[in-house]
Amino acid sequence: MGIALWALSPFFVYGQLLDPVDYRIIEAPETVQAGEIFNVRIEATIDGDWHLYSVHNDPDAGPYPTTFSSGRPGMAIAGGIEETEAPIVFDPNFNEELGWHSERAEFTIPIAFRPELEGPQRIVLEVLYQVCDDVSCLPPKTKQIEGDIVLAGISDDPFTDFPDEEAAIAQDESFELTSDAGVPTDNMWAYLWLAITAGLAALLTPCVFPLIPLTVSYFSNQGKEQNKTGWGQAIIFGISIILIFTALGALLSLILGVSGVSQFAANPWVNLVIGLMFVVFGVSLLGMFELRLPYQLTNWLNRQSNEKGGIVGTLFMGFTISAVSFSCTAPFVGAILAATTGGEWFYPIIGMLGFSAAFASPFVLFAMFPGYLESLPKSGAWMNVVKVILGFIILAAAVKFLSNADIVWGWGIISRPLGIAAWMTFFFLAGLYIIGVFALHGEERPKSITTGRLLLAMPFLLFSFYLAPGLLGASLGIWDAWLPARQATDVSLVRSMSAGGGAIQEDVWSDDYDASVERAIAENRPIFIDFTGYTCTNCRAMESTVFPLQNTEQRFSQMERVKLYTDGGAKGPENQKFQFELTGTVALPTYVILDPHTGTVLDQIIGFTRAERFQEFLDRGLERYERVRARN
Repeated sequence: MGIALWALSPFFVYGQLLDPVDYRIIEAPETVQAGEIFNVRIEATIDGDWHLYSVHNDPDAGPYPTTFSSGRPGMAIAGGIEETEAPIVFDPNFNEELGWHSERAEFTIPIAFRPELEGPQRIVLEVLYQVCDDVSCLPPKTKQIEGDIVLAGISDDPFTDFPDEEAAIAQDESFELTSDAGVPTDNMWAYLWLAITAGLAALLTPCVFPLIPLTVSYFSNQGKEQNKTGWGQAIIFGISIILIFTALGALLSLILGVSGVSQFAANPWVNLVIGLMFVVFGVSLLGMFELRLPYQLTNWLNRQSNEKGGIVGTLFMGFTISAVSFSCTAPFVGAILAATTGGEWFYPIIGMLGFSAAFASPFVLFAMFPGYLESLPKSGAWMNVVKVILGFIILAAAVKFLSNADIVWGWGIISRPLGIAAWMTFFFLAGLYIIGVFALHGEERPKSITTGRLLLAMPFLLFSFYLAPGLLGASLGIWDAWLPARQATDVSLVRSMSAGGGAIQEDVWSDDYDASVERAIAENRPIFIDFTGYTCTNCRAMESTVFPLQNTEQRFSQMERVKLYTDGGAKGPENQKFQFELTGTVALPTYVILDPHTGTVLDQIIGFTRAERFQEFLDRGLERYERVRARN
């Protein structure tokens, strides 16, 4: 490492060891959620003609590459370190082409704290580095870089004895990290769009749609009595509805805590309650019974809106509409709030904001422009058709949540074939109902099948037939993410035929990490670790759409594969602790490529990833493993 050159260097200036590099934190968040990955930017200023070596240099090339590690328990470096461009130049001290920084460099370091930590914390980073000039080098030196941060939230995760964390990452290249941990922007927009769609769909139900002209009439009469237009009152009315539903979302966030609601997604009791709630909502929409708030409450609200008048009366009118429409909006609100188990603490607020804004918009617009009210279709049987269709869809959604509880508890009641059969039944019945094969309670069958009914029924009937191959074990693509997870005990005619002789092929995925390490060392192969969850929808989506691809399988065949469930089962807490110690995150899914000889993470990626990028990630890991093994 150039010791002879160091001996010739003028190490001491005025009796102190020369240190031409100064480090400082130039950017870090003030507050983050414990367990969330966040970035810290470090600036290094380099005096004179000295140069600082890149984090990506080969350690065997001569000088020490700049290396960052955690300097305190409970904190980990959670991914690859990025740096400003380090020009590759010929270094005469080591006769090698090396990357280095002159005058100034910036490093971006992903960091995570243990999920149960909270309050003010100290960021402590240790940096090992070496500097040289054109004729000599200084000995390697270690420094501490410190900063302050506030961790919000408390987790129930039972981590214990978290060790001092060295950088368990490959420093030769940066990681490819996606943002499924924390707040995935794409997921948030998808969730908001779901909430808006639910708000618009709720308007088409029989207990909401007829309220639009009634509400507009109320505002028109109020405007005539006060010789004013209804614009102001209509806007206040819309705001009142938004506030009512958003307050419900805020209350849920408050109850679940600032640490977020995503940790509840794997709880079997939460999934069981949501599943049963969806069954109740679905059966209600099918007309078996009606969900209602106490009539005393709705009558009192209606009386207040009529008596108060003005702004107060308008606010009470908003409460009245929300209460009266409860029997139809409750299933949609329940679905939106149930979907928050895949997001962060603010998802209930965003969901209810999007839902209520969409729900309130026609009331406000038609109150402002009552002339357009004539263009609305008349109330009729079509609204009940919409309501029943939504009932069948919500019953299908209930299967997912009930199967989540079933798989975590290991009951084996709701298998994938049973879930597919249930979906086929619900969607086939929905199609038959639309074309009038049968009628539900209190209805009359249509006298003829109109073109509109036939066109509406076709997608439901075709989708039920599309699901049929899944009963035989065939992949259903992205729909597998919303169905019960595959189990080894599932009947699979497709896999039996492909295996020959009627036998099901042995699963190539191990659930024993230690045994996988031994096999990988013996076979000189890297390890691919799939940190997954029983209730993780993105995990199922990856397994159904990306893993089975031939190009992915070809790369998988060069690795020892291990699947570790972190959200349930006897080893769940242990696997989750291992995941955090190894990767600095507990997000699901997290994929890691590991060198079994050293336990070093060669690369990692988080969240649902498109096939092309995932295959590039696998290629990177295989290439790094070959390079590391070639040096050793």
